Amino acid sequence: MLKTMNRYPIWKYILIAVVVLLGALYTAPNYFGQTPALQITSAKTTTKVTRALATQVDTLLKQANVKNDGVALDGEGMHTYVRARFSDTDAQFKGRLALEKGLNPDPSDPAYVVTVNLVSNTPDWMRAVGALPMYLGLDLRGGVHFLMQVDTQAALSKRIQGIQAAIKSQLREKEVRHAGVDRVGDSVVIKFREDALRQKAKAIIQDQQPDLNVVDVTEGDELRLVATLKPAALKATMDNGVQQNIATLGKRVNELGVSEPVIQQQGADRIVVQLPGVQDAAHAKDIIGRTATLEVRMVDESVTPGTELTAAIPYNSELFTSGKGVPVVLTKDVVLSGDYISSATATFDQNQQPAVSIDLNGDGGHKMRQATRDRVGKKMAIVLFEKKKAEVLSVATIQSELGSRFQITGMGNAENSAELALLLRAGALYAPMEVIEQRTVGPALGAENIAKGFHSTMYGFAAIAVFMIVYYMMFGAFSVLALAVNLLLLIAVLSRLQATLTLPGIAAIALALGMAIDANVLINERIREELRNGANPQSAIAAGFEHAWHTILDSNVTTLIVGIALLVFGSGAVRGFAVVHSLGILTSMFSAVFVSRGVVNLWYGRKKKLQSLSIGTVWKPAN
Repeated sequence: MLKTMNRYPIWKYILIAVVVLLGALYTAPNYFGQTPALQITSAKTTTKVTRALATQVDTLLKQANVKNDGVALDGEGMHTYVRARFSDTDAQFKGRLALEKGLNPDPSDPAYVVTVNLVSNTPDWMRAVGALPMYLGLDLRGGVHFLMQVDTQAALSKRIQGIQAAIKSQLREKEVRHAGVDRVGDSVVIKFREDALRQKAKAIIQDQQPDLNVVDVTEGDELRLVATLKPAALKATMDNGVQQNIATLGKRVNELGVSEPVIQQQGADRIVVQLPGVQDAAHAKDIIGRTATLEVRMVDESVTPGTELTAAIPYNSELFTSGKGVPVVLTKDVVLSGDYISSATATFDQNQQPAVSIDLNGDGGHKMRQATRDRVGKKMAIVLFEKKKAEVLSVATIQSELGSRFQITGMGNAENSAELALLLRAGALYAPMEVIEQRTVGPALGAENIAKGFHSTMYGFAAIAVFMIVYYMMFGAFSVLALAVNLLLLIAVLSRLQATLTLPGIAAIALALGMAIDANVLINERIREELRNGANPQSAIAAGFEHAWHTILDSNVTTLIVGIALLVFGSGAVRGFAVVHSLGILTSMFSAVFVSRGVVNLWYGRKKKLQSLSIGTVWKPAN
């Protein structure tokens, strides 16, 4: 039994070798470095990034005598972009000037966004198997920072528009006649010809709109009700506009896979958006540039616009000339805004043509039923307001009364339906926003932090290695090897998950190393204890690993519970620490026990007449 008790079956050694090789593969991209690049993305929803754009970029760079290391089309769907690589930053910035001038003849209405970036030199074959460098946080690598001003007045305007439409609907349902419901500034004015009808309407509005102050106003023969928001409701409208925009931006960023963004309110009407890692900076430029709001409106079919508009546009309608199905005249009344959309998916209609299937929340379904019940056969449009410019995304005929679920058909192709579904699914901003501050944080900012973090980890590892080898001799060397495997696997997992590494993350790596070596200390001391108790070397090895495993498991599980709690309830840097900490516990349990035992078995397991172990001084009590 002693001859075989410390031998691993061949499959375990194969498993260890495969895991270590995979760890080396997914860690390697972090050592290839980066080169300057420019990333060109669309600035408009309807502007496509195609291979023709890559050819145009290459031509513009050659015309400007700017040398590049390659221009390629990358990404897919709405994430498609053109990337140009350069040998140095001088060529990078010259190329940016040339491309911004050549691609955007009208600077006030740019079609493309040209972003300064850094790209990894990871070989294509590694990228093909998902081997990419890990993201670094703003404090280590830099990234993009936006400070955005929310147009709270627009949020208020939208709320007043909704109140105006609701009052019209409520009075119509109760069959209360009025002489018009108009918006005057931030108030809604309802006109009547009889005081009895005015009082009846006042009771209905006060009952169904508790957020409104409703007062009687009489001017000559005109009888009016003036409805205004109460101060508390007014403040709540402003705050909700900011909070809904934060939620929508979060969904948009998450939809595109941006890693650990920071999206938070600053002051009463500002939002800070930070996205670590330059890859995310380019995507952020694309997405944050689309500070758009979505609206569903009815087509005013009393006017048929042509190339030359011969009829006057009605007071409550407006002409749209950009987008699909234009020119078209739409009513100013908003049937539905994008924040009522709970999900949107690209699908196919009954004729197997591309379509978008939309699910609304409860309030949205109610509004849609009310709006379409009496409008079957009429046309409805979805409008995107982007950078204060309107674009019609879709014009469709209402086939039947619509509810909480309906389809938009006539999308043309699957790509169009996928793009519209993404915009709808990611949500519409409740109020327009303007970027008032934009910073691209360069890698130089975090260079010192990266160096300090690297040196602290390296020196800590070296100090642990020296101590373990001196104190535990050969078993100390085995522990150092297991510790190196642990560090390799941890970095590989972080890179594979594309997690964002920050300074707290580096602290978590250092803590993981400490916990990993603590497990090896437990194992070595348990083996020493078995030797002190008179066990032969082979039995001491087997018993030491077996008995230490239970202690290691208990201590690591309790610490893992704390890490999970930090991950669930924490935010920002705390969550970054928790991710690395939890992963470090899992990799340390594998390396400290499984890998360490494999090395020990490989070294000592086949020695039939093992007389002693190189594990340092085994202190035995005096007789």
